[in-house]
Amino acid sequence: MNRIWSKGVSILLVSIMVGGLLSGCTNSSGNGEGAEGENGNKLKILHNWNGSGGSDNGITPVEEVIKEKTGVTLEWEYTKGSETEKVNQIFATQDLPDIYTGPAWGGELDGIIKAAKEGQLVDISDKLGDYPNLAKSIAKENVPPALYEKAIDAYDGKKYLLLQNQPATNEDGMDWLYGFYVRKDIAEKVGVDPQSVVTKEDFYNFLQKIKDANLKESGQPVFPLGGFSNGWSVGIGNTMFYSGAGYVDKGDGTVEHNFFTKGYEEYTLFYRKLVEEGLMDPEAFTQTDPIAKEKINQGRIAILAAHYPAILDASKEYVTSHPGSDYIPIGPLERADVDPSRPVDLGIQGNNVTAITSSCKGACVDAALKFLDYMASDEGFMLARYGVQGVHWDMKDGKPLPNKEWFDKFTADQSGKVRKNEGISIGLESITGLDRINSAAGGDIWADQERLDAMENARKILRPNGIQVITAYNPGDVITKSPEWEMLKPSMDRMGDAWKEAIFAKSDEAALSIINDLREQLRKTGYDQAMQFTNENLKGKDIVTVQMPN
Repeated sequence: MNRIWSKGVSILLVSIMVGGLLSGCTNSSGNGEGAEGENGNKLKILHNWNGSGGSDNGITPVEEVIKEKTGVTLEWEYTKGSETEKVNQIFATQDLPDIYTGPAWGGELDGIIKAAKEGQLVDISDKLGDYPNLAKSIAKENVPPALYEKAIDAYDGKKYLLLQNQPATNEDGMDWLYGFYVRKDIAEKVGVDPQSVVTKEDFYNFLQKIKDANLKESGQPVFPLGGFSNGWSVGIGNTMFYSGAGYVDKGDGTVEHNFFTKGYEEYTLFYRKLVEEGLMDPEAFTQTDPIAKEKINQGRIAILAAHYPAILDASKEYVTSHPGSDYIPIGPLERADVDPSRPVDLGIQGNNVTAITSSCKGACVDAALKFLDYMASDEGFMLARYGVQGVHWDMKDGKPLPNKEWFDKFTADQSGKVRKNEGISIGLESITGLDRINSAAGGDIWADQERLDAMENARKILRPNGIQVITAYNPGDVITKSPEWEMLKPSMDRMGDAWKEAIFAKSDEAALSIINDLREQLRKTGYDQAMQFTNENLKGKDIVTVQMPN
């Protein structure tokens, strides 16, 4: 009896093992040993950018080329909400993609660095020799120094993160032209020249004039000031109150976090005044991206805060049906304690970090590296941005030129869906290595002349003294290495939420109380000691104390 039972168990175990092996080769998510069936390897990618999205029609022509070149089929996941919350969630729940790509700064970067230190990412250090495009993207000379120390070379020789979109040359540095932009027709209606708005008082008075005009669209009120989802990027008025950087110069050779400055208090109370007096959309910090864009397309936002490409894209439909309603730049606005003749300080660095998660093993890792290295090649770079050569564009006299049929289709499509359905702007551009859009490619071949003219006009207004790319050390990268950081970080992460609570407080006193309570909490959790560590480690180094949004 025992012999029969043992044989049955053996057969059962073999069946389970074989079944497991088979399921590992056909797993639709691509996790485990990688999904390999008739379509080759399937890789699941999380594109951790709020509001991003892909094709409505399944695999795109661009992805077909990728499949042909690398044997990889892509399965996408896009984030709808906080990128920081998303990166923390996937590692807490272990609902992991094969490839993660997301913002290269702030809480999102902290979350992916934490995952690396916990062994939740794949160490690729021994494989980089076989993938030259990936190795080049994280070579020391191609990464900002503080970011290199914090995120790339921070694991005792192991390598977990790839930096994407770092400008290969100064020519490739993208100035997104962050600022406040007003609808031209509204500025004319209230009789204000946008370039006459320079001081914080000018800005407040401009908003008040718009409110007093009692403008309506489709029977609904027009908000003087608004933004996109989750408050992006309404708060960029901070540069009128302090130098815009995360840490400010105390004048004694040390720096202090801006949260502890008088300028931060004035900045908070200024925005509280805007909320209290109805000068700002009260839903700006809670609305989703589709709702924000719906308001813009309804003509209900007079002044938008964001970078100019996002504003041009979001307002295209409304402007087309309402000629003369283009958004044009305000200012340039004053920068607190900054010489007006100083070039604009921009922290132009790669905007994405990419990693292979521990859920991807064996053949999956090799497939992921082959795919990523191809995307970081010149061929992959141009495929992601231009589409399929011979279909969407062609080389003529050594330069890429758009196919007129597709140029007209993309220009006419106000939703951007036609482009996405071809495989352009679906997230592939986030994993193409060093940004060489001008030095090695041919610029943005899909930008229509009207858009290029608008960007150039805004650049002349907002950058009268040009720009300078920040190469100094950011104290925010150094403080994370302090012994107190693990205890301090939860309090630091509360700053943004505390500011939002403060600007919706019932009084100035209540607003300042919220700020001061968190300041006290920061000190209790090691802020002073962490800052001492930071200042000691920054002695003799060039430090970022002035910065504009980019």
